[in-house]
Amino acid sequence: MIRILLADDEAVVRAGVRAILDSDGGTEVVAEAGDGREAVDLARAHRPDVALLDIRMPRLDGLSAAEEIARTVPGTAVAMLTTFSEGAYVTRALGGGATGFLLKSGDPYELIAGVRAVAAGAAFLSPKVARYVIDQGLGGGRLTREARARARVAVLSPREREVLGLVGAGLSNPEIAARLHLVEGTVKAYVSAVLDRLEVRNRVQAAVVAYEAGLVEP
Repeated sequence: MIRILLADDEAVVRAGVRAILDSDGGTEVVAEAGDGREAVDLARAHRPDVALLDIRMPRLDGLSAAEEIARTVPGTAVAMLTTFSEGAYVTRALGGGATGFLLKSGDPYELIAGVRAVAAGAAFLSPKVARYVIDQGLGGGRLTREARARARVAVLSPREREVLGLVGAGLSNPEIAARLHLVEGTVKAYVSAVLDRLEVRNRVQAAVVAYEAGLVEP
């Protein structure tokens, strides 16, 4: 059972998201918060598997709450749930430690898949967000970014590029291990090496490189 902290300043939104998550059978909302400060406090108290945070909340916005939770509750994965996909929000959220970015307008199955992915240690970007990040959110021309990404992944071994592509597709370490017929410890070592060689902070940033380099389609 995946334990979730749900934070949104609109009670009706929380009710709708909770209903979707409850319908899955494998997730449980253990706490709800109406603002960012309460979300941080509840994350520390409940230590959920996933903190699902809206961006615009009173007292402490979701981006600041995500950064604080990522820093002080390292066992909790953070995913943003929002109607906003502006590049500044996406970039700051991913840079602050979030490993998922989901849109409230997305398919309910996408929400469940995203929560499951980040809970398993994988990265998950809504397909619309992934496309937005690649086309607009990172600056510079698209062809230039693609060329830069291909140059970055060129330093990886064939197996590392294969692992990077699966990270970009949102697979967790156990799923990658099963796909490549490797033990999970070996996959963890590959993922760590890929992050180091690409000089990125987390799996989401690695996934963006994978998208741009053409290793996976959003």
